[in-house]
Amino acid sequence: MRYISIATLVAAAVMSSGAALAQHSGTPSEQSACTRDAQRFCRKDLGNDGAVQNCLQMKRASLSRSCKKVFESHGM
Repeated sequence: MRYISIATLVAAAVMSSGAALAQHSGTPSEQSACTRDAQRFCRKDLGNDGAVQNCLQMKRASLSRSCKKVFESHGM
């Protein structure tokens, strides 16, 4: 159950705006791509979508290749 919550949070965090968030909650592969990075780099921010997104963007150089691709696919 905890995995699903974190995966959902990460998917929401990679959306660039509220409108995008309303239209798209992230595919299972997008969720999977960034879950470990969020747990590793942004643990203190879990539960705050905006903070996780900002954290992941700040740690972009250290993100896994798959998570970087998720951000790139959303124009971030």
